[in-house]
Amino acid sequence: MRGVVTKLLVFLGAFLVAVAGLAAFYAPGQVKKTPLDVNSVTRLAGDAQLFDGSALVPTPVKATSVTHADSELSTGDVVLFQSSSCLIKDPDGDAPDCVSADDPDKRLVAAGTSVFATDRRTGLAVADFANLPADADQREGLVNKFPFDAEKKDYPFWDGLTGTSVNATFTGTEDLDGLETYKYLVSIADAGIEITPEVAGKYSTEKTMWVDPVTGSIIDQTEHQTRKQADNGQVLLDLNFAFTDETVAANVESAKANGSKLSLLTSTVPLVGGILGLLALAGGILLALTGARSRRTEA
Repeated sequence: MRGVVTKLLVFLGAFLVAVAGLAAFYAPGQVKKTPLDVNSVTRLAGDAQLFDGSALVPTPVKATSVTHADSELSTGDVVLFQSSSCLIKDPDGDAPDCVSADDPDKRLVAAGTSVFATDRRTGLAVADFANLPADADQREGLVNKFPFDAEKKDYPFWDGLTGTSVNATFTGTEDLDGLETYKYLVSIADAGIEITPEVAGKYSTEKTMWVDPVTGSIIDQTEHQTRKQADNGQVLLDLNFAFTDETVAANVESAKANGSKLSLLTSTVPLVGGILGLLALAGGILLALTGARSRRTEA
């Protein structure tokens, strides 16, 4: 009986140590990847001043961004995203997520769609991904999230209006409903942009992002953006908006749940499995040694 127990302990110990090793060294590379079933809706709200041809007119606004991963065209290392965004006037607080260009109430401010690819681990744009459409923007830097295990350092972040990556500067940490986040600031001043094919413009923004460092997800975001004509300095848009409270709450909940799963797989399992495995191995070896000693004594 002692021999059976000894073998079982040694086998169990070796198995648990192997599982702990896989969880510690192999699992992080497999689970710390952007999933291929992303289908997210982000809502923002705020106020804007819009130039109507003679003066700036203040109005409440809302923005909606829908992003989903194309699992069929993605790969093990790269995820292909399709995204749409819509910014509309919301004077009564009951506007839909988007309206058409011929909306009778003229509520549409801006709308667009895009396709982009990112590395599933680093979050960096992959401009040469084979499954990107031929007319896709050649993006660079981070696009819609930060890397897993984000660091307290600056990162390049894509800005669609300037068509280049800009510096997202680390500015500190902040607790959001029990979730520690890293704050990053994107600051652009009077960058040249094309407002229309005939009108050159200047664009400025101060955008702060609160990021879950474990998953790299953007939990909250605020932005003050202005666009003006380059020739006379006339402001065409002065926009202040941020993630809605509902969006932030949902992001916090998701980050906590995903962070717990990652911690279980990459920290708890290696630690507990390793300890139990070593204890089982030690117990098996001890039984084997005491059994051998007993047999020598009997002899």
